[in-house]
Amino acid sequence: MNLDDVGHFHELDTQDMLSEINGLPDQLQAAWELGATLPLPRMEPIHLVVVAGMGGSAIGADLLAAYAAPVLKTPLIVWRNYDLPAYAAGPETLVIALSHSGDTEETISAFESGYQSGARVLALTTGGQLAQKAVDYGVPLWRFAHVGQPRAAVGYSFGLLLAVLHRLGIMPDPSAELTDAVFEMRTQQASFLAETPVVQNLAKQMAGRLIERWPTVLGAGLLAPVARRWRTQISEIAKAVGQYEELPEADHNMLAGTQYPEALIRRSIMVFLRASSEHPRHALRTDLTREILQVQGFDTDVIESQGNTRLAQQWTCLHFGDYAAFYLAMAYGVDPTPVHSIEAFKVRMKAVL
Repeated sequence: MNLDDVGHFHELDTQDMLSEINGLPDQLQAAWELGATLPLPRMEPIHLVVVAGMGGSAIGADLLAAYAAPVLKTPLIVWRNYDLPAYAAGPETLVIALSHSGDTEETISAFESGYQSGARVLALTTGGQLAQKAVDYGVPLWRFAHVGQPRAAVGYSFGLLLAVLHRLGIMPDPSAELTDAVFEMRTQQASFLAETPVVQNLAKQMAGRLIERWPTVLGAGLLAPVARRWRTQISEIAKAVGQYEELPEADHNMLAGTQYPEALIRRSIMVFLRASSEHPRHALRTDLTREILQVQGFDTDVIESQGNTRLAQQWTCLHFGDYAAFYLAMAYGVDPTPVHSIEAFKVRMKAVL
């Protein structure tokens, strides 16, 4: 497909996912501002934060954990499962149940487990069962308004969590970095818009490289969850296969699997995400890992995140991936919003109680 045929985009994109991606900088800013106004009661000193969520909700917590790692002295755990681990109990533990719809069964289970264990509990949702349970149990409820897919609300899941940690005194004020990140996202965005032709649009060019390939996205530290986000967006938006790997871990195992099957290697591409703010050894690992993969016959590419701050580099790289996944969907001729296989799976799960 011609990726400069914007008119055809509108025919395929029936629920306007492109507008959601275009609006991500504004959403991130709005979430941070909303988080400053929502009610948050005084809590005991918190020694552990557990964010329970799945999919597009949980990725915001992954991003936050990676971004805040250099300054966060309170452990932050992302829990993608039913119930909670035994250590997530008592008034010095804060359990944040984050579900876009409010009906995610794993998250509701974790919410119930946190409440029963005597932990502090906070619900973040647009509504659903989670909102009702928070009201029934008398625990804090942070509602946000978003109509659409959970993956398109990553600005809310991240921005609201960021506000919670700052307001509880768990991390320093990030407002200056957030403002800078939003600015850098908007600055970069001009070159990714649908109206920007392929010859000037790196996101469209990346989509072109991903067509009919098995992509593996690699990131380290700050960008490890961004690599995960790239893969999930490729899956949910473009309905395409892919995977992600985290450095330096990948150099201790994945790197051995570079010889077979030869036919798949010829159809693969390894995309490395890089940030100048990361540990210098990560940059060296990226270069050496890429070199080894190229020798073995893999196609590779490197994406350099933009901006001078850690938050700007994380979010400009994430935004790049969202656009690339959208243009890949256009190239495959699929509607980027519906996820019929996931919805059908949920229906089958609910049928067995």
